[in-house]
Amino acid sequence: MSEAKTTLGELSCADDYDPNSMPVDQARSVIRRFLAPIRGTERCAIRTALGRVLAEDVISPVDVPAHDNSAMDGYALRHADLGSAQTDLRIAGTVFAGRPYEGELRAGECVRIMTGGVVPANFDTVVMQEHVCAADGRITIGAGLRRGQHVRRAGEDLRRGSVALAKGHLAMPADIGLLASLGIGEVGVYRKLRVAFFSTGDELVPIGQPLAPGQIYDSNRYTIHGMLSRLGADSIDMGVVRDDPDLLERALRDASSVADVVITSGGVSVGEADFVKALLNRLGEVVFWKIAMKPGRPLAYGRVGAAHFFGLPGNPVSVMATFYQFVRDALFVLMGRDPMPAIPVLKAHCTSTLKKAPGRTEFQRGVVYRDDDGQWRVRVTGEQGSGILSSMSGANCFIILAADQGNVPAGTMVDVQLMEGIV
Repeated sequence: MSEAKTTLGELSCADDYDPNSMPVDQARSVIRRFLAPIRGTERCAIRTALGRVLAEDVISPVDVPAHDNSAMDGYALRHADLGSAQTDLRIAGTVFAGRPYEGELRAGECVRIMTGGVVPANFDTVVMQEHVCAADGRITIGAGLRRGQHVRRAGEDLRRGSVALAKGHLAMPADIGLLASLGIGEVGVYRKLRVAFFSTGDELVPIGQPLAPGQIYDSNRYTIHGMLSRLGADSIDMGVVRDDPDLLERALRDASSVADVVITSGGVSVGEADFVKALLNRLGEVVFWKIAMKPGRPLAYGRVGAAHFFGLPGNPVSVMATFYQFVRDALFVLMGRDPMPAIPVLKAHCTSTLKKAPGRTEFQRGVVYRDDDGQWRVRVTGEQGSGILSSMSGANCFIILAADQGNVPAGTMVDVQLMEGIV
């Protein structure tokens, strides 16, 4: 399990600490104080390293490239052989990639060379084949060729002993190729983060069963599973837990015994059936349980046993908004990612008036696009209720409205947080 860096007692003395309605940025900062990367590591073959976080620096065992080589099909030569006007050189041979020239070369000679071919010793320049006249075993070159042109120097990409990939780096497809190019077959990575999750509520029905009056299908577990899968976590789906204190306590104990992080949806708002907060006070600690944001105000963060706990709201849009704004970054820290990948934000003209009351940060769902004039614009996806999941399905961004902001007139420049790349 990961190790907390701060205790609730220490946090309660923090400036402006208000568990009843914490500003978004402060909540992010508070959560960060509790986080440290998981300690477990393992070795894995590079074919299975995609999406894993490196637990150690990868040191290059070789120079990359290993030799001076040609970046073009053309002719390798000594720059010192070139005159101030046209120069005539004899073609002494041909160099193919993987087959270095082994003969002795004299002044006034050049070699035909293919892309990737090793540049012969004492040769320092390559001229593109399109820039020479070749005939009868000789080439003619005009003036103005720069020394070192079209030559890739040994070690210009990576020097032997340098850091090829840093600890905390998320392995991407290009990284797998880079590792292979260094002759490295396996790397040290952090073990996968284990995240257990379940939904709470007597009204929830699994997919495949008929709905009785007042019941709804549980969509949140599927949404959470999808987001966790995109992040590369090992997810443990613990199903639906009814609004019963004993069942909830058992579920929290079971989840915290097998996972680094426990996520619930529902059960953290004010109501007579909301037992999670009271259980957390007994099983661990509650850091905060309300955020000054919309959607997603009833968000709980704390610990249950040795596991971090996120109690997300029950409304589908609130689940996604709070996961994106708080859980995502926390999981990345626990996974060992360094530096933290920022969520892309840009400015766009809002195409319609947005209603908003000051006091809470709002994350409205929108579609950002470029118009015919090349200007970025954003429109809302329709009704913004926290239960309207289609407002998320049809969106590609959040429109971020600051806590102190009121209504937004059409045409105003607003901050837009892109969803693609969030997870």
